[in-house]
Amino acid sequence: MDLINTLLECAQACERCMSACLEEKDVTMMAHCIELDRDCAEVCFIGAKLLLRDSELTNAYLRVCEEACRLCGEECSMHHHEHCIRCAEACRRCQAACHRHHGGADLR
Repeated sequence: MDLINTLLECAQACERCMSACLEEKDVTMMAHCIELDRDCAEVCFIGAKLLLRDSELTNAYLRVCEEACRLCGEECSMHHHEHCIRCAEACRRCQAACHRHHGGADLR
């Protein structure tokens, strides 16, 4: 359940960041951040669903979650808005949690 909560917290942070980015003065400058927030939120929500139903795809999918969190966290950490800072932190926590869960296990 800890990983599910971490995934949901990350998704929520990404959703909040995306919404706040849309309110920034220069939205065009935030476009890549918004795109990655959106992708990361969706990926994390699906990851939580797969964990809840104990899907056999979970380990493979958590690799996608890990990558989405890495990309989003890196982008958000380039901005100095409070919402981006909080999102980057949530993404880093989620990235690490996903990695610990799948642990580089063989997918076959």
